[in-house]
Amino acid sequence: QVQLVESGGGLVQAGGSLRLSCVVSGGTFSSYAMGWFRQAPGKEREFVAAISRGGGRTNYADSVKGRSTISRDNAVNTVYLQVNSLKSEDTAVYYCAARPSPSLEVRITPTSYNYWGQGTQVTVSS
Repeated sequence: QVQLVESGGGLVQAGGSLRLSCVVSGGTFSSYAMGWFRQAPGKEREFVAAISRGGGRTNYADSVKGRSTISRDNAVNTVYLQVNSLKSEDTAVYYCAARPSPSLEVRITPTSYNYWGQGTQVTVSS
């Protein structure tokens, strides 16, 4: 019953910025740690960023560290991913994921997450 819907993807020029959104319904958003993952054609799904249930702790993949920000607004059941200085390597389907969490923990493995969205395509042109 828990549903995650991503949005904000699209075609962006290299060097540009983009903000993805993920709205969660059918569950208690404030009890979930949230994560963003991505998958390019022919590649395995990889971790991008994660945030604790309260938003106080975050974790980023080395590939996006320093140019990305994950955030959440528990009042509107939404998690965001801001990516700046986009590169061709960022082209992928981006997935939002949720994991029930009892505290401030953050996980980076896909198998740790219970609920997934359908993904939103991000294409970086050059």
